[in-house]
Order: sequence, then structure tokens, then C-alpha cells
Amino acid sequence: MDTKESYAVVTGASQGLGKAFAENLAKNKINIILVSLPGQHLKDLSEELEETYRIKTHYYETDLSVNENVMKLTDWLNASFEIHILINNAGLGGTKKFVEATPDYINTILQVNVAATSLITHQLLPNLLKQPKAYILNVSSMAAFSPIGFKTVYPASKTFIHSFSRGLHEELKDTNVCVSVVNPGAMKTNTDVCRRIEKQGFLGRLTLLDPDKVAAYCIRQLFKKDSVIMVNPVSWLMMKILPIWIKLPLMTSAIKKEIEA
Repeated sequence: MDTKESYAVVTGASQGLGKAFAENLAKNKINIILVSLPGQHLKDLSEELEETYRIKTHYYETDLSVNENVMKLTDWLNASFEIHILINNAGLGGTKKFVEATPDYINTILQVNVAATSLITHQLLPNLLKQPKAYILNVSSMAAFSPIGFKTVYPASKTFIHSFSRGLHEELKDTNVCVSVVNPGAMKTNTDVCRRIEKQGFLGRLTLLDPDKVAAYCIRQLFKKDSVIMVNPVSWLMMKILPIWIKLPLMTSAIKKEIEA
């Protein structure tokens, strides 16, 4: 497959798993368009990847919680590039008592996790369908498999992503576009996240992952057209086997420890 002039789009590309996706794609000599919030040193990352791996890069800074911004982004992408990979990685979590959450807090999570992922996919799909082979990877979460108290909105949004991805995969299975979804647990993105997860106890530590290893595995499985990519089989098995009346209080208790700590 000749990808010299086509690009991969990675949202939430400035840090954590998104940055790891970008680096892994660059190692595979795939041109990249990085998308992230303003003020995240995206220009520096773009130049670094271009210089280190001798690929073409572009970057676009925007707030994906605003629908108008999403449409401007996709209009620019469709007008300027051939796209053969879309990685919808941008997402927002958050741990908070629901009664203490502001309307903006709730709306931002839903806009980024649900609306932006759906709209970007919808707007770029005609572009992807024109390519010889194309891939969509949506980043869900282990939280998609259980409601969780003190997170409430986040797991519900990730359940949407999982369901949306599985449905779209089935819809497009006879086309050139393969849709995959990955459901990782928490990742060692920075010291603060690691410390916060440690406070959740055994359950939190069990699901803690290395973003570089997750990204590398996801890219390999994406090209193998694996529709559901499991990066942590142990925690996945636990979430699938345990009945809701057991896992819901277990997960909620772990998050409550985080709040209290």
C-alpha cells in the first residue's frame, strides 16, 4: 500500500496514548496530522516527528468540545489531504460527585467523547472510502463494560464509543474501511495519573498500562483488521465475567478511594 502522500489523523495527539500513537505511526513511516488543544506544544512534536522519522506532518490546534470547531477541522482535512487512517483518541474522563459537577463539565465530556468522535468519523468517512485501504480506530475504555459511581458520565460515553464502533464495523465490513475499537484501562501517562490510580487500590493497579506498548499493539492489530482490540485480557475477563451487582460497587469503591485520597 503506497502511503507516501496519504495521512493518518490522530486526535488528542499531544500527550499520553495519542502521542504514543503518533510516534508509532511515524516509526512505520506513515505521514501524520496531529490534532489537539492549543497550548500543548503540538508544533514541537510535529517538527520532532518529521525530523526524526523523515515523514510529512501537519498539526491543527482546536477545542473539539465545540461542534463548529469539529466541522472546521474536518472541512480543512477533506480539502487538503488524502486520509487512510483515523484514530479518534481524544477523550475526557474526570472523577467527581455528580451533584458537584457543573453543566459545562458534563457537556464537555459528552461533546468530546461522543459528539466529536461521531462527527469526525462521519465527515471523514467519504475521504477514507476513496482510499485503497483505510482504517478507523476508536479509543473506548474498560469503563465501557460497567457503570461507575463518581464517574457516571464517562463510562456511559465510552459505552457509546464501543457500541458505535461495533455497529460501524458491521456496516462497513464489505468496504475498504475497517473499523476497530480498543478498550484500555488506565495508563501511565504522567506521575499524577500513576499516583491517582495507585490510590484506587488493587483494581486500579491491575489495569495500569504503558501507553507506548498499548499504541504499538493497537497499530499492529489495526492492520490485521481486529475489530475489538483487547490490550488487557485479565481485566477484560473480569469485567465480562463479574455480574453488574458485584462489579458496580467494586469499581465505585475504587473510585471513591481516589476522591477521599
